[in-house]
Amino acid sequence: MAASLVLGLLIFGYAAWTLVSFIRKSRKGKCAACSMNKNCGASASCGKTK
Repeated sequence: MAASLVLGLLIFGYAAWTLVSFIRKSRKGKCAACSMNKNCGASASCGKTK
């Protein structure tokens, strides 16, 4: 019983953390949230100039 409770809390905790992380990145916009935002070839489509 306790093991299933802990496992359930871990699963729901991870799901909540993933959801919060996704929402934070989506607020930044497409290029600002990208890990390659400074060296990206698509930066012109994001409004940046090289």
